[in-house]
Amino acid sequence: MINMNLKKMRKFHRYTQEEVAEKIGVSRQAVAKWESGETVPDINNCKALAELYGVALDDLVNDSNDTEEIGIKPKGKHMFGIVKVGERGQIVIPKKAREIFNICPGDGLLVLGDEAQGIAIVKNESFLQFAEDIFKAQEYTEDEE
Repeated sequence: MINMNLKKMRKFHRYTQEEVAEKIGVSRQAVAKWESGETVPDINNCKALAELYGVALDDLVNDSNDTEEIGIKPKGKHMFGIVKVGERGQIVIPKKAREIFNICPGDGLLVLGDEAQGIAIVKNESFLQFAEDIFKAQEYTEDEE
């Protein structure tokens, strides 16, 4: 399974086996053996490969085309499916999204929009913490001057 993922990710990123080998500090032959399934990279090389391709280590090692149509997702990125907007503009946030982002009934959510980029939904408390951190950083730089 990992051999197919390694080959798929290398081709997706348009790297040659030599480029991958150079980037993670192994021989081209090692990369070729991993992709053919003749050998398996050790844990340190797996971590380096996951970082190179920007995917979770678990997905690189375990993902299979049989389980997911779109292949390996970039690390930290999710597609939860399609939601429908109700008559009054309400949407239902998918259960998996609520679990991953710890969204509970009664939580405040901030809706941000950019006409060119789209809509973002952020937990209110996270945004307030971010704003507070900005103010603290500003105060710190003013104190130094």
